Order: sequence, then structure tokens, then C-alpha cells
Amino acid sequence: MGVRKAKHGGFMAFIFTLISIVYVSPVLIVIMNSFKKKGYINKYPFSLPTEKAFVGLENYVEGIKKIGFIEAFMNSLFITVLSVLVIILCTSMCAWYITRVRNKLTETIYYLCLFSMIVPFQMVMFTLSKIADMLHLGNPVGIILVYLGFGAGLAVFMFCGFVKSIPLEIEEAAMIDGCTPIQTYFQIVFPILKPTCITVAILQAMWIWNDYLLPYLVLDIKKYKTIPIAIQYLKGGYGSVDMGAMMAMLVLAIVPIIIFLYRLSEVYYRRRCGRRSKRLRSRGYESRRNFTSHHKPAVEVRDWLFFKGSIRVCGFSCGGRAEILADSSAGTDQLRRFSLSVFFDLCGKSLLY
Repeated sequence: MGVRKAKHGGFMAFIFTLISIVYVSPVLIVIMNSFKKKGYINKYPFSLPTEKAFVGLENYVEGIKKIGFIEAFMNSLFITVLSVLVIILCTSMCAWYITRVRNKLTETIYYLCLFSMIVPFQMVMFTLSKIADMLHLGNPVGIILVYLGFGAGLAVFMFCGFVKSIPLEIEEAAMIDGCTPIQTYFQIVFPILKPTCITVAILQAMWIWNDYLLPYLVLDIKKYKTIPIAIQYLKGGYGSVDMGAMMAMLVLAIVPIIIFLYRLSEVYYRRRCGRRSKRLRSRGYESRRNFTSHHKPAVEVRDWLFFKGSIRVCGFSCGGRAEILADSSAGTDQLRRFSLSVFFDLCGKSLLY
């Protein structure tokens, strides 16, 4: 049978190409103007640099010297990386506890996290600045705790939704094998949470890297400047702005976060879509091993995949609908110890419908 082509595919591709150009054009204009002289940026902002207007890397060198870009870059990098790691670790553990331990305390914590997403930042910024000053949080380490508080709401909400989809039988099997709760979390639960960790990392990193107001309120800006704060100092008195240096510094500020987002999105795409069957076979992955459960309801496992240290069991019930029965990113050394009967019971009760 031939492959059926989508109707109006070329027209829709053209429309989305135009939309993409509209979204990307501001970034291209900033890059283009970063190589112009200051006077030509205001007069001809949308034209390509000519021989008279082109200055090479002069704007970049001048901007780096004026604002102390290297120091600001290191401060932003330190705050962003550690804040994202702390948010992922603390909120994922919190979400796992909230989901598995159901009582009034965990429900209260969950709704408080949701409430923190609703409250506008402007309502708490004056109180926040006062408390941060009282607790001496005006440094790159102290502001990480502040970012943890503001980033916990969305992260806990996303992790709770994902943890609910993790079968409890996997954790019970780990407990039977003698794992402590900490071992169960780090060896079984946390590897399964990697797709959500990547999503949370992307959202939080974009916010923290580009944030201007919170560091301006909390940090001692005479000692510590992030990139957005440092770029703001290119604006002089009486409205004068060094547009050439500002455009160049904006380009340098955009590049690291674009690389970070590209790498994480690539990892996320590979984890979601997997590899092609040829790549699986070429790298020694095992597949197509048939097992039949002796438990009721009977489940026939038609595909058992090991890849990159993770285990995936696919199959169908007597009803006939194909589903993924178990999919875990935990190492096979841990999961091979689990009894197949646990997986069959898990598949028959929880994931087939």
C-alpha cells in the first residue's frame, strides 16, 4: 500500500514557515545590529551592515569591558545551574511524598504549592526584599533558596501529575528486595522522572537566566550582578543608551540559553521517541522475547526491550488492545531482580484497559 499524503501539506508548511520567520526576526535584527556603528543602528535598524556601518567585534569588546560581562556571566551561570538542580531535587522528592502519602498535611502542602502559582509576584516583592535582607540572602547562594520557593509551585504540580502515573507495584517490588525509601527514590523513581525533570529544567532555566527583577531586589548589586542587571547599566543618564554594546551583550546573553535548550530538547525528544529498530539491533538490544503469564488475567508479553540501561515491556491482554505494560529508566541491574510475575500482575491490573 502506498503512503497517503496529507492534504494541503505544502500550504501549511508555507504558513508555519512565515510564522517562524516572524518569531525569529527580532533575534536576527539584534544579531545584525550588533555589528553596526552606534549611529547606523538608530538610522537604519533593519538594513544589513554596509562597509561604513560594519565595525566587526568592536561592540562586543567594548560591552564586555564596560559591564564586566565575564563576572556577570559566572554569577548568572552559578545561580541558574544550582537553582535548577535544587528545584528538581527538592520538588521531585516533595511530589513523590505528596502522591504516595495521602493525608491532610500532604494535601495542604499540595494546595499551598498551587496557591503560590496564583499569587502575583508584585504582591510579595516588598516583603520578600525585607525578609531576604534580614536573613542575609543577598548573595548568589542565598538567592537560590528564594528561587526554590518561587519555582516550587509549578515544579511540584508537574511532578505530582507524573508520579501518579508510576505504578505503585514497582516501588513495592523494590521494598520486597530490601530497598529503603531513599534507595527506592533514587534508583527506581527518579530515573523514571527524567522526562519531567527535563521539562522542569527547561522552564526554570529560561526564567532564572533571564530574570531581572528578583535578583535586583534580593542581591547586593554593588557586589553581585547577573547578566540582565549588568546589561541595564549600559543605559546612561538622560536616556542615553550605548545601542551597539547593548545589542552585542544581548547576543552573548542569548547564546548560552539557546544551546542549553537545544541540548535538553534533543535529549527529551530521544527519550520520548526512542531509537529506530535498526539502531536497536546494531547496538545489541534484545527484543521480541515471548513470555506468557500464569496469572489471571492472562497477559502475553510480545516485546521486551533493553536499551541504554532501561527496561521496557510491551504486550496485550486477552482483550487484544496493545499497550505499554512497563517502562522504566532504572538500571537493568536493579530491575532484572524483579520477578516477572510482579510485572504480569502489574500489567493485568493497572495498565491494560
